[in-house]
Amino acid sequence: MSSAPGLVRLEGREKVTGSARYAAEHTPPGTAYAWPVPATVARGRVLSVDAAEAMAEPGALAVLTHENAPRLKDVEDRTLLVLQNDRVPHRGWYVALTVAETPEAARAMAAAVRVAYAPEEHDAVLAPGHPRLYFPEEVNSGIPGCRERGDFDGAYERAAVRIDATYTLPGLHNHPMEPHASTARWEDGRLFAHDSCQGTTAVRETLAALFGMAEERITVVAEHVGGGFGCKGTPRPQIVLAAMAARHAGRPVKTVLPRAQLAAVVGHRPPVVQRLRLGAGEDGVITALAHEVTTHTSTVREFVEQAAAPSRAMYVSPNSRTTHQVAALDVPSPSWMRAPGEASGMYALECAMDELAGATGVDPVELRVRNDTATYPDSGKPYSSRHLVECLREGARRFGWDARDPRPRSRTEGRLLIGSGVASSFYPVYLMPSSAQAQATGAGRYRVRVNATDIGTGARTVLAQIAAEALGVAPDLVTVEIGSTMLPAASLAGGSAGTASWGWAVHKACRTLNGMIDERGGTLPPDGLTATADTKDDVAADPPHAKAAFGAQFAEVAVDTDTGEVRVRRLLGVFAAGRILNARTGRSQFIGAMTMGMGMALMEGSTMDARFGDFAERDFASYHVPTCADARGIEAHWIDEHDPWLNPMGSKGIGEIGIVGTAAAIANAVHHATGVRVRDLPVLPDKVLAGLEQAR
Repeated sequence: MSSAPGLVRLEGREKVTGSARYAAEHTPPGTAYAWPVPATVARGRVLSVDAAEAMAEPGALAVLTHENAPRLKDVEDRTLLVLQNDRVPHRGWYVALTVAETPEAARAMAAAVRVAYAPEEHDAVLAPGHPRLYFPEEVNSGIPGCRERGDFDGAYERAAVRIDATYTLPGLHNHPMEPHASTARWEDGRLFAHDSCQGTTAVRETLAALFGMAEERITVVAEHVGGGFGCKGTPRPQIVLAAMAARHAGRPVKTVLPRAQLAAVVGHRPPVVQRLRLGAGEDGVITALAHEVTTHTSTVREFVEQAAAPSRAMYVSPNSRTTHQVAALDVPSPSWMRAPGEASGMYALECAMDELAGATGVDPVELRVRNDTATYPDSGKPYSSRHLVECLREGARRFGWDARDPRPRSRTEGRLLIGSGVASSFYPVYLMPSSAQAQATGAGRYRVRVNATDIGTGARTVLAQIAAEALGVAPDLVTVEIGSTMLPAASLAGGSAGTASWGWAVHKACRTLNGMIDERGGTLPPDGLTATADTKDDVAADPPHAKAAFGAQFAEVAVDTDTGEVRVRRLLGVFAAGRILNARTGRSQFIGAMTMGMGMALMEGSTMDARFGDFAERDFASYHVPTCADARGIEAHWIDEHDPWLNPMGSKGIGEIGIVGTAAAIANAVHHATGVRVRDLPVLPDKVLAGLEQAR
């Protein structure tokens, strides 16, 4: 399983030739099409739905509302309880669904549906001191909402150097290339569905709970998925709507959510206001740290991004306070977005570290080295491996950091100001129990079956490599089947845990199969041999070590003093993420994540319209993401890291570590270039120009 250069993607030809089929490309005979109708008020009740004009459209089949839609059982994720009552908790909440013979007819029907509302006063804007703010006991992943160690107030007051800064981040949206889509059909009381998701096991479990039926009577397939970034990590309304409409119409139904509707119904990274206070000695060693987060959730379900949690893990901090406050507003429900908590929290922490470096006169790389720790500060557990310092040193060498003049505005090219910045990256290692099956089929060939999901990461390819190494054969002798609930159950593709979790189960099944073959003297029975394995007893609930991936990211920017535009000239990351199983797909993951971090730093942002209660930027014309022209000079490197405490492959997740430090590295580079500290992402031209004007 060499990491140089790495096996090419097994499904690559299918994707470039168009033969790879996604959820919306499965069209059983007799398929009808559904189109959702979103609410146009921010809060209130539906008084009536007039479907007469819609049903007069050619090809019209049905209009589902809360009055005639199939009834669903209650579930924890109430964003899925669509068309069940007359309440409107936020603008964009679905109040009807049209079903027609063609997608064009369904869309025309949706435009013709007339909904009358009883609107109510709404509150959709997050602000410090909001009367609805409260401290949640837990935030995402069961993390304590508030933690305090030592005496922060006293240590901060005594500190020789103090930083007190507030950083803000707007709402952000995932926007995968493939929109959320599902095709569903009922047959003899069984439900069959193709769904664009990050884990069909979770989708099946949720559908079984919603429709009150046994999981064994539901089959969900996601063979190819065109990106997710978290917004497909849990079931979304389109699969529920497709299943409801298929049951109502008595025929297969396909539902593809329009991109303009995604901001309201598939989750988003919530806006956050983060106050960072760092107290340190004149040598830059931190003695006090406070990270206080204010964010929003919806009234439908509580989702609190754990943005303060990274500050519990990164640096020496004998006296610390990390808190989360949240207000339940009349807004769409936030949810997972790539590196939830870490991306937003580390942006603020790493910008504050840059400000501390400036205040103490310590080089930003050296400052981070001085504050490195071998143990997880919050728990005291030793890290199973932590090579942050090596990443910083190697990144500085590759980037040419030593030649940098630390003074802001010290490098110019005509009207351009050139600057460079650095930030650390951190992402925890998650492992989830999974199961897998390995078969020796004869003629020296093998089949591996596991309900993993490939969301564009190359999971098939890496799983084939893991299996081949465990079996001691060439990868081209292994066939991998993934993406269906008809396969052994596995965890979802999320939390950078997919390969580590699925791979462990695959490795275990293959080693078991080898043992079975050896017991038979290498002879297979006519129908082959099959071994199954699961890792539920292998994944420790309370491991003795803290486990995380680390990295260092360096950015060089050019800032136009006339227009305020920021261009990223160079972006370099060095990561310590265990064993990189495939250099080709691994580099792709790192570069893709850094590109997404660039968008977070310079372009992406969604405005909550206080009057209407929804996000104003709902398409690629208004919600800007990096293009190929923006992503120039991006390099990803890694160091060899051996960690025996992870899994049999020695691997950590790599899908999210690349985004974590990017925004801070770029923001810090802008400050070095201009002397302007923009603490409100994204770093837009008008903010830069305003800062330059103040500096004159």
